[in-house]
Amino acid sequence: MTDDREIRNRFWRELAESPFLMVGLLGSREHSLPMTAQLDRHADHAIWFYTTRDCRLAAGGPAMAQFASKDHYLFACIDGHLVEERDPAVIRRYWSSEVAGWYKGGVDDPNLLMLRFDLGKAEIWRADVSIGGMFRMLFGGNARDELRHKHAEVDL
Repeated sequence: MTDDREIRNRFWRELAESPFLMVGLLGSREHSLPMTAQLDRHADHAIWFYTTRDCRLAAGGPAMAQFASKDHYLFACIDGHLVEERDPAVIRRYWSSEVAGWYKGGVDDPNLLMLRFDLGKAEIWRADVSIGGMFRMLFGGNARDELRHKHAEVDL
């Protein structure tokens, strides 16, 4: 049986390999946006995003993010709260040449905004079935029992 800790750890590993999420504000009629997560392996309570002050997420507030791993064997839906990150040390910590390509004025660009996504609860699903489960699915069997233990509602 898979426990919540294993699923949570797998989520963080998969997100580190492919740090892209769709993020949207709750209650907004605007679509979610693809965002690149800036991760800190010592901070499993938050994810940071660079964006602009005119971005539809800039107002912050209650938000939801969706994640699909690169191999599509892990999916997550995460709730939390977007807030402006004002600590210059944090803003500079994640700065890279890849990020710099998006902001003409560099790390001091007046339109640059860093958002911190304070994480709440997540639902995480693992979809990697065993060879036996694949065999049952191919021949019309039921793999549902195997997948039953690959879903968790966890605090991040």
